[in-house]
Amino acid sequence: MRALATVLTAAAVLVAGTPPAVAQARAQAPVVTRAALDPALVAGRGAGVAFAEQEAENAATSGTVIGPDRTAYTLPSEASGRKAVRLAPGQHVEFTLPSAANAITVRYSIPDSPGGGGITAPLEVSVNGRDKRIMTLTSQYSWLYNQYPFSNDPQGDLLHPDWWVTECACVPAATDPRPVFAKPFRPSHFYDEQRLLLGRKYQAGDRVRLTAAAGAEWTVIDLLDSELVGLPYVNLKAANVLLFGADPSGRRESADAFDKAIAFAKRKGLKVYVPPGVYQVNRHIVVDDVTIEGAGNWYTIIRGKQVTLDEPLPDGSVHTGVGFYGKPASEGGSRNVHLKGFAIEGDVRERIDTDQVNGIGGAMSDSSVTGLHIRHTKVGLWFDGPMSKVRISGNIIVDQIADALNFHTGVTDSVVSNNFVRNTGDDGLAMWSEKSANARNVFDRNTIQTPVLANGIAIYGGTDNTISNNLVADPIREGSAIQVGSRFGAEPFTGSMWITNNTTVRSGTFELNWKIGLGAIWFYALEKNIEADIQVVGNHFLDNTYNAIMLVSEWSVKDLYSISNVHFKDIRVDGTGTSVVSARVKGSATFENVDARNVGAVGVNNCGSFNFPPTGSEFSLNDRGGNDGGWLAPWMLPNTITCDDRPPVVAPPAPSPWIVGGGS
Repeated sequence: MRALATVLTAAAVLVAGTPPAVAQARAQAPVVTRAALDPALVAGRGAGVAFAEQEAENAATSGTVIGPDRTAYTLPSEASGRKAVRLAPGQHVEFTLPSAANAITVRYSIPDSPGGGGITAPLEVSVNGRDKRIMTLTSQYSWLYNQYPFSNDPQGDLLHPDWWVTECACVPAATDPRPVFAKPFRPSHFYDEQRLLLGRKYQAGDRVRLTAAAGAEWTVIDLLDSELVGLPYVNLKAANVLLFGADPSGRRESADAFDKAIAFAKRKGLKVYVPPGVYQVNRHIVVDDVTIEGAGNWYTIIRGKQVTLDEPLPDGSVHTGVGFYGKPASEGGSRNVHLKGFAIEGDVRERIDTDQVNGIGGAMSDSSVTGLHIRHTKVGLWFDGPMSKVRISGNIIVDQIADALNFHTGVTDSVVSNNFVRNTGDDGLAMWSEKSANARNVFDRNTIQTPVLANGIAIYGGTDNTISNNLVADPIREGSAIQVGSRFGAEPFTGSMWITNNTTVRSGTFELNWKIGLGAIWFYALEKNIEADIQVVGNHFLDNTYNAIMLVSEWSVKDLYSISNVHFKDIRVDGTGTSVVSARVKGSATFENVDARNVGAVGVNNCGSFNFPPTGSEFSLNDRGGNDGGWLAPWMLPNTITCDDRPPVVAPPAPSPWIVGGGS
């Protein structure tokens, strides 16, 4: 009877259209990946992290593997590697530790409540069938709906009925009869993360089992990170916040105690130390000329509630919450601020663009932010310049309503390196040169995974900036892995830009308004020409959903703006759903040693600016030699019109090692 029940259950799942994963009788060998790739494929790129990442679809499970799917608004599309495991109550997924560990992070999704606002549910964690613990999961910080800037209400009507809506190809408010849309409309931002110290050290080969308990109709597990966390850091010579009244239990508000400790430390020339504990801080802590150190981001947690203000502030904020802020640039900004070794946990559940509810904010020159873990804030780090010489390194920034980091307005000579970013609600890392240009900044060796909206890395204007050695994976909608954009009122691109030795994977989303696929890297001339010297060198574009490279403008300005002086060299393209290059703008670019394989359509989609003159496209591709794989055929040069924006999409094979000199 038990065997018959198993067969009937499997048959029911198959009829529903999703094949079940086979439950494993014995533990499976660990499969450690980086962005769901063999680490050898991305060696030297992305952040160096202390944890080992394992995808749930590679683990032993009694649940069901969902995906692959790259269609926006679906659970698999927001999963790392675009697959995950769905568990019913009582089902499990079991990971084998690849190395010693005493801590885990689980990326998961559980349902929203019927009216929005989220639920909580237990997840049983056991090791080797023993040492059972309960991890509390919540969907209070996930599940957004509707049009930008989104809503927590699954039954809400359109936020902007006067906007164009691609689902009806209309403006609903101007359409008779007015269209009706299924609810919830555009659900997204499904996932969240939870961390757990296991209480003891386990060895390589030990088995960590996650079992869905009653409390949620289903639990989706995307991945597990395992880590060996060291002992807490101690500084006995610093100003300890406990001596000024801070409460490490988190029951009482500790903001005033932090202020007192900072003031004392500045008078005495000391650092501030925050020992292990959970500290409730429900407002900004203003920092200037001070160093604040925690015991490590697993041990020192600074957690805040979002607080509604009695009246809006001059900057438009209607809420406040936990955050460490430099003084405003208009007041001279802050200097010599160093924040290290603690976690910031916010309480942001909706996107209000005027709210200053970021983990780190303000202006901080000659400063550093190192070893923080930031989650559930609007933006992890949002800097409003002018400011210079800030170093952001070794941080983990996850589960954001908007960006992980944004250099906004006149940030110069600054470096963002070795940071790990996952599950942002907007650009992962951005430079936005609004009103004043960002200049001479570097984004280097960062990992950005699963940005739910927009891009992994986005540069909006600026001078002499560098994007190097980063790993970007799985952007979901309205963006891609890397964007160079003349938009959002940004200053022009001037001088040079270097985009070097980055790897992207499973990038290139379907632009719902244009109804075309985007490139893994895309250049967008919306408000100005893009004509700075841009060097795109040594990048690897892997498993591209559509194009690897796109150069594009908006239809309404297609005859106004151009993209020129972009130079592609020493590029590897391993798999495109459509073309290697899509040009939908006037201008030109050069190509040298751009090697491509597994190309799904014609190598070049050249539409120019869509006037189709008899002289050829308004966009020229200049062949500097060494372009292997047959994608850049002589008959295409320099400007043959090959315009086909919507060819059949061919799913690329999984990326594999590249034989140097062989192209395959």
